Amino acid sequence: MSCNVGGIDRVLRILVGIALLSLVFVGPQTAWGWIGLLPLVTGLVGFCPAYLPFGIKTCKTN
Repeated sequence: MSCNVGGIDRVLRILVGIALLSLVFVGPQTAWGWIGLLPLVTGLVGFCPAYLPFGIKTCKTN
């Protein structure tokens, strides 16, 4: 599992993940906010399985 998510992509994923997760605890308190775990985890790990079939790689290193 090599890195395929670059710096700006990672930061955006983490911010979007935190924003979506906040919907679970504040605001409309909807369960849809749990979807925020996906971009948060992929941003923290630096690997996105959805990028594999398309050959997308925003990371400059391996």
